[in-house]
Amino acid sequence: MQRKILLNENEIPESWYNVVADMPNKPLPPLHPGTKEPIGPDMLAPLFPMELIKQEVSQEKWVGIPEEVRDLYKLWRPTPLYRAYNLEKALDTPAKIYYKYEGVSPAGSHKPNTAIPQAYYNAKEGVKRITTETGAGQWGTALSFACELFGIDCEVFMVKVSYEQKPYRKMVMNTYGAKVHPSPTNLTNAGRSILAQDPNSPGSLGIAISEAVEVAASDDNTKYALGSVLNHVLLHQTVIGLEAIKQMEKAGDMPDIVIAPFGGGSNFAGISFPFLRLNFDEGKKIRCIAVEPASCPKLTRGQFRYDFGDSVGMTPLIPMYTLGHNFVPSPIHAGGLRYHGAGAIVSQLLKDGLIEAQSQQQNRCFEAGLQFARTEGIIPAPEATHGIATAIDEALKCRESGESKTILFNLCGHAHFDMAAYEAYLSGKLVDQEITSEEIAASLATLDTPVPA
Repeated sequence: MQRKILLNENEIPESWYNVVADMPNKPLPPLHPGTKEPIGPDMLAPLFPMELIKQEVSQEKWVGIPEEVRDLYKLWRPTPLYRAYNLEKALDTPAKIYYKYEGVSPAGSHKPNTAIPQAYYNAKEGVKRITTETGAGQWGTALSFACELFGIDCEVFMVKVSYEQKPYRKMVMNTYGAKVHPSPTNLTNAGRSILAQDPNSPGSLGIAISEAVEVAASDDNTKYALGSVLNHVLLHQTVIGLEAIKQMEKAGDMPDIVIAPFGGGSNFAGISFPFLRLNFDEGKKIRCIAVEPASCPKLTRGQFRYDFGDSVGMTPLIPMYTLGHNFVPSPIHAGGLRYHGAGAIVSQLLKDGLIEAQSQQQNRCFEAGLQFARTEGIIPAPEATHGIATAIDEALKCRESGESKTILFNLCGHAHFDMAAYEAYLSGKLVDQEITSEEIAASLATLDTPVPA
């Protein structure tokens, strides 16, 4: 009985996989917020180093991982792949369930997979400070750690509700040397405008992005880093799926279904895109399912159109499934999934029917997370429970049908700093939040951006 499938350091991928090269329909270009014309690299240059901009627009199938980045990956990579025998037994299912565990990283999640290369490319250009946003704190933690490795100052705008829910996330970022603000703040024009409208605003990832972008754009020595959504971020995360393919081959198996939580796309892209390559190149029919919270359902109930990546409208317009950039999600504990839109690549793949999307309610997710913790021993992050809930649902379908399928999900991180969320669930205080169609329509009605053909 092989529970853990390991790789050695020499088996860390040497290149990231760029799914854009294989997509039948490429993502539409981002547009200038003023002219509504496609933008060039010059508009991104104030925010990102040139190597990341090149990756953002690349259509090369493989992008080499710098040796210095690969060496730093060895601090925690390759990550283990587990067969969840105990969970299978508890579910009494003929399905085989595997999970890739990214919580072994120093930051406790998958986020350092892109934080390390982003800090590396910024350091190569002599950048002195990086600003960013964070929801639940996993991304802010990862970037704080990466910036410290490369001697870069890090300033984090953390969504206020998560800042208050997860104080130890802030302390971890401070430990790594970062400065952390509860967003919205009075430090930026964007933050002040939001607070003027709603002094008690819980914040959102879109608002935090606006603040971080504003600070970066106003200082020549500062750049901005994003933890999800953008093409280069999703690219870096494909180390997860590339390793997983090797591990599944070692196990003598291959998934029929690949599942991951969905906020902006980095988690889902990391595990699924390399398996989509097998669909494109080898004609396999692996189902790839993105799972979002029912309270922030951009993939399942949003609209595909051009929208801003931030709340104030400072970023380029991105072709995405969106609930509208002014949408402020309910303050669920899965803070990393509280984002109004989806990355352009994932949005195009969903539009073309090459991937699937589902939503889960908060209480159902914590029920699944508890069952997983009690059978497999790892307490999953609130974000990760969304993927677990859907994996369990698929396994139960197999029990009903008697069909044996192989299910793989990405366990993106642990909940060591999120125990207040489990306390709320166990005490019956968690509330399911689901927005009405009228609320979604009202939010989308505020957009004046063009709808893609």
